[in-house]
Amino acid sequence: MSDPRRRLGGTAAAVGALFLSWQLFSLLLDNPALPPPVRALGTLVAQLPRGLGRDFLVSTWRVLASILIAFLLGVPAGLWLGLDERCDRFFAPLVYLTYPVPKIVFLPLVMVLLGLGDTAKIFLITLVVFFQVLVTARDAARNVSPAMILSVSSLGAGRLDVYRHVVWPAVLPDILTALRIGSGTAIAVLFFSETVASQSGLGYYLMDAWSRYAFDEMFAGIIAMGALGYLLYLALDALEMALCPWKRP
Repeated sequence: MSDPRRRLGGTAAAVGALFLSWQLFSLLLDNPALPPPVRALGTLVAQLPRGLGRDFLVSTWRVLASILIAFLLGVPAGLWLGLDERCDRFFAPLVYLTYPVPKIVFLPLVMVLLGLGDTAKIFLITLVVFFQVLVTARDAARNVSPAMILSVSSLGAGRLDVYRHVVWPAVLPDILTALRIGSGTAIAVLFFSETVASQSGLGYYLMDAWSRYAFDEMFAGIIAMGALGYLLYLALDALEMALCPWKRP
């Protein structure tokens, strides 16, 4: 069996096991708060053209924009700190002090300064993912063999060539792993940011359904949010296979 078919079969088995467990818990609890998966899926299909589809696209745009901005800012900064020991000695303590602080605590301040629209939400998600990418890129760059850099430099390679042909291929798999982890964190932050004074997005959809005790719609939104995370993982896997051919099975 080919690898794509094997992966598809594994995914189908995992989804089947998840929905089977959900069905069993729904039968055991016999509570409207936990509808069976078939009813939630039916609601998902029915709600997509009635607003859920629009909220899904809005949330997808916010997450993708945040991940892209964090990547474009975090990777160069991380590589710079990882290869410049003097700058790292100054900035590393600042990173250590600010990285552990949960960025979601800044949500009220960010919304006061940037408003209630996309800008505030994207900024907050970007802030979270940026630190994950920055720290990963920095640590990965520090682990690049100095002998390898020296050997390439001795052949006449400039600083840009060293970054392009030595450092970048070495750190890229770690950075993509950081993006995978960051995508899950981004969706969690997205949910919180969309539940506060928001009129669109999956977080708003979920809280609106919960406030109306529309549990079928709420679980439809949960499935949509899970699908968003899964699609992001698939996209990053495909990107890794395209950019890191040496990691292909």
